[in-house]
Amino acid sequence: MAEKLAPDKRHSFIHGGQKVFEWDQTLDEVNIYITLPPNVPTKLFFCKIQAKHIEVGIKGNPPYLNVRCIDNQPLSIFYYLDCFYFVFFFPNVMFIVSQHDLTCPVKTDSSFWTLEDDIMHITLQKRDIGQTWASPILGQGHLDPVTTDLEQKRLMLQRFQEENPGFDFSQAQFSGNCPDPRTFMGGIRND
Repeated sequence: MAEKLAPDKRHSFIHGGQKVFEWDQTLDEVNIYITLPPNVPTKLFFCKIQAKHIEVGIKGNPPYLNVRCIDNQPLSIFYYLDCFYFVFFFPNVMFIVSQHDLTCPVKTDSSFWTLEDDIMHITLQKRDIGQTWASPILGQGHLDPVTTDLEQKRLMLQRFQEENPGFDFSQAQFSGNCPDPRTFMGGIRND
């Protein structure tokens, strides 16, 4: 029954008409999905996860101003939302190398990343279980207030489902404001 309350769609962060990443969340984790550019060996991609910071890119090309081109591909550098981005252009695709602060802290020992079918899947374990994230990256791609409220309601129902596995909360609805799943009735039990 818990799978009925799993995220049913991913949220997208789009900049300049280009999808930068997609993401979703559960009570205890945030998942980020980044489409990888073609013709770059998978062993060159990297992801460094820290408690409040994430760095994603192509090895040998750190996100600093002295980045060089890869295989004579043009490189653009632009400044957006207080961060420098390095954009590698491949045929019909761009890949952004970036360093960003996370919206909320994560547990680094249980966060990880994988490469699956040309997608970098980053799983961030929330430090504060039940906290509703409006975006994984600080200052970028925030959900609108209505969507944030829907996410909070879904997480609250997911919490009820985990605490009461014999019941089905998949059709339950809230009338009025939804409480914070992290703090409601003394917070989430970690039994």
